[in-house]
Amino acid sequence: MITGSTRLYAIVGDPVAHVRTPMVFNARFDREGIDAACVPIQFRPERLRDGIAGLKALDNLDGFIVTAPHKQAMVELCDEVVGEGRLVGAVNTIRREADGRLVADLFDGRGFVEGLRAHGTDPEGKRVFMVGAGGAGNALAFALARAKVAAITLHNRTVAKAQNLVQRLRAAYPHCDIRVGPKDARGHDIAVNATSVGLAPGDPPSFDVSALPVSTLVAEVIMIPEKTPLLAAALDRGCPVHYGRHMLDYQVDLMFDFMRVGTRCAS
Repeated sequence: MITGSTRLYAIVGDPVAHVRTPMVFNARFDREGIDAACVPIQFRPERLRDGIAGLKALDNLDGFIVTAPHKQAMVELCDEVVGEGRLVGAVNTIRREADGRLVADLFDGRGFVEGLRAHGTDPEGKRVFMVGAGGAGNALAFALARAKVAAITLHNRTVAKAQNLVQRLRAAYPHCDIRVGPKDARGHDIAVNATSVGLAPGDPPSFDVSALPVSTLVAEVIMIPEKTPLLAAALDRGCPVHYGRHMLDYQVDLMFDFMRVGTRCAS
């Protein structure tokens, strides 16, 4: 039950109809007896700055999660960016301090890698193909390089964004073979969609899986629908798949610790 002392959390994005964070957070609040609630909030990109100013003013808001397309734009709207967020240049978890300051970090990449490991795939030594060089793509690429994959091939609609990501990855992880390539996942052990393609009804698969060997793991970052067109095509092909929900499931503990969930009291 929501009361006058309930602490608030949110997830901010555009769109937000597909997000799982409110269900995951609120189920955990209920299970652990935490007087808190999480709600979805939709800000169009041109209204993001105004919207975040409003969130900063909410004294009973302790933090919020950021999803596409705002993960990179949020960096300049925060008062402090730490950890992986500072290295990658994107954030997904923001803690609101008592004075209204926003402190941000990024846990998508760690969640994705831990999800792979928990479901039987150690990325070390693997060759990875990934579509997308936005906030999620940046997070996953850095985390996969840190996990010692052998190679990463990036494809992005805007080539300059992929090239920029490759340059930053090479500087941070010179051991990894990182390059921009065509939208062709053949020759890779893991193939990942890190774009929003698959959210909208009628979207095609974000890349072609018809020529992949059946040993290639096909992975998503999209959580709803759970079985995106890409994953449906991969299953039809006979490839193993990795669902988008795992990226959230394996970073919730990190998010809760960072936002100090359950330790804040109403004033």
